[in-house]
Amino acid sequence: MGIRFGFVSKRDRQRLAETLFNARTAVRSQRLSPSAQAITQAITPSLFLRRLIKFRAMPLPLTPLRFLERARDVYTNKVGVICREKQFTYGQFAARCGQLASALKGLGIKGGDRVAYLSYNTHHLLEGYYGVVQAGAVVMPLNVRLATAELICIIQHAEPAALLYEAEFAPIVEQIRKHCHNLRFPIGLDSETTGADLSIEALLAQHAPAEIDYTGVNDEDTAELFYTSGSTGSPKGVMLSHRALYQHAFAIATLYVEPSTTIDLHTIPLFHANGWGRPQADALHGVTQIMVRRFDPAAVLQMIEKYRATDMSLVPTMANALVNVPSAEFSNLASMRSVMLGGAASSPVLIERMEKLFKAAEIFAGYGLTETCPVLTSAREKGLRYTNDAERWHRRAMTGWSVPGVVLRVVDSQMRNVPRDSKSVGEVIASCDWLMSGYYKDPVGTAAVITGPNGEQGGVAGQPLWFHTGDMAVWDEEEFVLIVDRKKEIIISGGENISSIEIEKHIFAHPGVLECAVVAAPDSQWGEIPVAIVVRKHGESFGAEDLLLFLGQRLSRFKLPRRVEFSDEALPKTGTGKIRKMVLREPFWLDHEKRVQG
Repeated sequence: MGIRFGFVSKRDRQRLAETLFNARTAVRSQRLSPSAQAITQAITPSLFLRRLIKFRAMPLPLTPLRFLERARDVYTNKVGVICREKQFTYGQFAARCGQLASALKGLGIKGGDRVAYLSYNTHHLLEGYYGVVQAGAVVMPLNVRLATAELICIIQHAEPAALLYEAEFAPIVEQIRKHCHNLRFPIGLDSETTGADLSIEALLAQHAPAEIDYTGVNDEDTAELFYTSGSTGSPKGVMLSHRALYQHAFAIATLYVEPSTTIDLHTIPLFHANGWGRPQADALHGVTQIMVRRFDPAAVLQMIEKYRATDMSLVPTMANALVNVPSAEFSNLASMRSVMLGGAASSPVLIERMEKLFKAAEIFAGYGLTETCPVLTSAREKGLRYTNDAERWHRRAMTGWSVPGVVLRVVDSQMRNVPRDSKSVGEVIASCDWLMSGYYKDPVGTAAVITGPNGEQGGVAGQPLWFHTGDMAVWDEEEFVLIVDRKKEIIISGGENISSIEIEKHIFAHPGVLECAVVAAPDSQWGEIPVAIVVRKHGESFGAEDLLLFLGQRLSRFKLPRRVEFSDEALPKTGTGKIRKMVLREPFWLDHEKRVQG
């Protein structure tokens, strides 16, 4: 039997060794010969301690591979994955992951090599979450909606050894290969993929499943590499370790209502922020996972009906698209139990509309970042008493309260907690067991966002690490946090801080608005002014004066948009459906050297 001393003081370890040594000596002295007793007496407590530590049993590594093993062994014959016309039991899914691991090793993929994917949500990409890691490599899902030049930049930076891709991305991969000579293995995920040197199904057919052996895994090693969307600058590669993914999955697993009957609809792209932790937590619970290849609102409603789906995650633009599907109210959506909205700020109006569509479901906002695996909070039920529906909708639209394992704070520039009065604004910082290991090849960038308890860049040995989110928020006595804006997106007009998110929520409440965004534009008198870009619903024709009259009843005068622009086109979005404010903001600043006024 082994004993682990990692959390015992040196003094207590010595006392424990002496106690064990004395007990062992007493037992042996009763049955050993005089000469053997003399040898036993020569073994000192310190020598006994060294030998005890040397031969102690080691704890199992914390790795998501344990979830795959559990799903295979505990839920062998349960349908684990459904992808269009195909479905796999967890036993079959684990076997395919093992074949992928064998195939990659057969190609010469080594520990730590990056294996990239250019794919929508498919069973192949989900298999990569486990099979690539089982091979000792790092899985690297790419945002399929990035421009070719952006993808080339990322691949040149990450230098993956292999790229697995769907047929429709063949022209992009052709361009990538011209610029990224370290890419050794382009592998097609479809039989008809052109330009691929290898086919994934042919490779799998040639290899038996590798054993799920994680005993030699260093759980601090990187398992996943996700590049941020780049909406606030150049994309950064976020390194997520085995340990972080494992710990995060357990926190997410605590949020499941009834795991044994859960059917999870993968509406969030798996190339985004670890798929919000659902691929690991689903496997842990043996949950059936439905792959939504591409988000189409009408098709999603049909899939909920067809598969009796119970859970899904959405960004607010997705949720807004669902509630605006013609005749959506006639769909049978009674199976849906839980919908988490994240990736951008939600509004009470959106929560209300979603509740009216999904009458049996709990609708709530959540919050996190790629750098935190990603989930930190959710506005799930906490047992609070609400005086009316409006109060409940307001709570459910907030950033929420911490999930188990997260220590959350809202602080000023000196790392002091701001008052919990729902008024004082500070930056959200978090400490938990699933912070990123750092930005790939960017120690300076890592040190800028991860600090010690007093703001020491890069952290302090033996002290908790704090991740600085860059999100500005208020909080209350219930630890409910409400994001008011990104640090870089606060509009400073005439010395007043204006939250673009607050204005957007009120614009969205107008019954004729389909979507909107508020950005800062330069102004010679006020420094910056808020500008609203609005897309009207089909058939609506209200103008700027009508909208400002509507907002004037809800916002202080200084917060009202100084300009309103209407767009007949959908607003530009990232691969995960977040509105690209930087793109909308840029035309207003073309004649300025800086992107802030003053």
